[in-house]
Amino acid sequence: MSVDERGADAGPLGPTEEGAGGSQPAARAAIEGRSPWTLAIQRLRKDRAAMISLGFIILIILIAIFAPVFASITGHPPNEQYHGAQALTEAGLPKGPSGEFWWGTDDLGRDVLVRTAYGARISLLVGVLATALTVAIGVVLGLAAGFFGGFIDTVLSRLVDVVLSVPFLLAVLALVSIFGASLTITVLVIGCFSWASVARIVRGQVLSLREREFVEAARSLGSSDWRIMFVDILPNVLTQVIVYTTLLIPVVIVTQATLSFLGLGLPPPTADWGGMISGARNTYTVAPWYIGFPSAALILTTLAFNLFGDGVADAFDPRADRLISE
Repeated sequence: MSVDERGADAGPLGPTEEGAGGSQPAARAAIEGRSPWTLAIQRLRKDRAAMISLGFIILIILIAIFAPVFASITGHPPNEQYHGAQALTEAGLPKGPSGEFWWGTDDLGRDVLVRTAYGARISLLVGVLATALTVAIGVVLGLAAGFFGGFIDTVLSRLVDVVLSVPFLLAVLALVSIFGASLTITVLVIGCFSWASVARIVRGQVLSLREREFVEAARSLGSSDWRIMFVDILPNVLTQVIVYTTLLIPVVIVTQATLSFLGLGLPPPTADWGGMISGARNTYTVAPWYIGFPSAALILTTLAFNLFGDGVADAFDPRADRLISE
């Protein structure tokens, strides 16, 4: 075979091999350049249900922030009672949606739209604060129990068992009767009786991490126990904590609404969804808007947080069978 023939035969193969060799490093670099957090964000962005839920959550947050704007536009403060013909019927029943009261009125002649917007403030504020308190207590105690083990682990584990065995509503009744109903009491009660599950999750993760090589390396370098716990171990359990936090917020929102529905939440005339639903129990047959709008707000908000939490859990799951493309 001549040199020209060999060159002709080799010609098509040469560029192909070179192209393959050139594309493989680029593809490898694209994969290696993505951290687990970047991959999780990319998976989450491809989850349509999670993105729609996030958009709704942002909308609820904006409604809560700009609740005074709704009151200014309508000219109806959240606690103002109107007794005119447009607010109440002759029998003293709520009036339906109209040009003045867009979502109708409640049994006291107050604007349902404005009170629902202000109720979003209470639900989100309690949801965020109580969840933050729950996660903070659970993470610290879970880290300590799993890392130190021995006597500390035994004591903290028994404390978790005690907290889980205390009837939640009984504790709320006792605390409310002593200190009175308020936003602070609601946040403290929910936070102090909800951290046990977080502590158990963190403790289980720390037990599997405390004997790893990077922990031994940190010990050999003279790092203190608290530095190892919060600098070396905590970032490795942060994924599970974030996932649990996103799923805990809707539970806290429903818990707060339930307490208000039972009369154990914020005192009237504070506008919150649970209190509005409770107040509509006697008039829901003749005024479905009074119970319908706050109920829809509560259901859609908790549903959005749950769907977003599921999306976050899937995004951080390394076993998720998804194609991440540019």
